[in-house]
Amino acid sequence: MRLTSAVLAIADISGYTGFVHQKDISIVHAEEIITALLGCVIDRASHPLNLNKLEGDAALLYAEYEGAAAVVVSDILAQIGAFFGGFEQTRLRLQQDRSGCGCEACQGIDRLRLKILLHLGEIAVKQVRQFTELAGKPLILLHRLLKNGVPAREYILMTEDFATAAPAIAGLNWLDEEVDGVGPARIAYVLATPEALRHLPVLSAGT
Repeated sequence: MRLTSAVLAIADISGYTGFVHQKDISIVHAEEIITALLGCVIDRASHPLNLNKLEGDAALLYAEYEGAAAVVVSDILAQIGAFFGGFEQTRLRLQQDRSGCGCEACQGIDRLRLKILLHLGEIAVKQVRQFTELAGKPLILLHRLLKNGVPAREYILMTEDFATAAPAIAGLNWLDEEVDGVGPARIAYVLATPEALRHLPVLSAGT
């Protein structure tokens, strides 16, 4: 086991719980749709971001770094714009391709949205057989923040630590949260509108 500084990202699909628990829903179709949507996000993640694991309707990614976090934070914010673009393209394609299916999963694709949660801190990394396991308080906080007071379903949420290391972001809003089992936490969020996404950092050439 080793300790390392890392940026953590959770890509979570809003609307999943109701999507798969409706009466008579096609579970097979629902899982195919969620897999395709998460896959399009994962496919757009590149170095320094690595996929750690899938967690039902979410994907946990991380990026280790040394020294100041600003460079890797800016890089990850630049990638996130592509996450939302890919998600929307895939969602619309799935709606079109599955428009002839009357099951509730295929008819409910339009309700699904993407949210990204971001944090950074010191974590423990350990290898268990072929699996890389992450642990530490930053992981706990980020997962607890999946339940939050952001008044939207499609957004980028940043902890104060992440936002402090990030470049200036237009449209940033701040909230004070009481996180279960953790205590008070200050978070920032930006709604994932096309205008806001255009103001995220841009990937440098060769990235």
